[in-house]
Amino acid sequence: MENYSIRKINKEDNQEVAQLIRAVFDEMDIPKVGTAYEDLYLDFMYEEYNKPKSVYYVVENNGKIVGAAGIAPLANEAETICELQKMYFLPETRGIGIGTEMMEVCLQSAKNFGFEKCYLETMPFMLNAQKLYKKTGFENIAAPMGTTGHVSCPVWMLKDL
Repeated sequence: MENYSIRKINKEDNQEVAQLIRAVFDEMDIPKVGTAYEDLYLDFMYEEYNKPKSVYYVVENNGKIVGAAGIAPLANEAETICELQKMYFLPETRGIGIGTEMMEVCLQSAKNFGFEKCYLETMPFMLNAQKLYKKTGFENIAAPMGTTGHVSCPVWMLKDL
C-alpha cells in the first residue's frame, strides 16, 4: 500500500478519471447503455461533485490515478439518502485494501454531510465489489431507489450510516 494516497478530485484530474472509468468498463465488459458509461458528466467529474453534499475522491499512486469513488445525494429520494457513486479501481489496485480504505473515507464523508443511509448499484458479475460492500455493511435490497438512470445495473444495496 506504499505510495498510495486518497485525495479529493481536482479539475485537472478530469481527463484521467474519465479514462480510468472507461478502461474498467472495457476491461470488465460492462454494458455501456443504462450505466455510468453514458453519464454526460463523465468528463467533468470535478464540476459534477463540486456541489453541496457531494464529494469525489481519487486514489493516486506515484502521480497516476488508479482508483476513484464518490458520494452524492440520491436523486429523487429523501434528503437523508446518499449514493456511493462511480467506484472504480484499475486491476493493480484491487485486493490490497485500497477499496476498503476508500469506502471508509466515502462513508465518513456521507456521515459528515448528515446522510443516514447510503445506496449503491452494481453489476451481478462484480462479485469482488459486492464482497467489499457486504463487508462494509451494505445489504441487498429488492428494488432500485431514486432515479440514477442506470437501468442496466440490477444489483441494489443499502447501508445505514
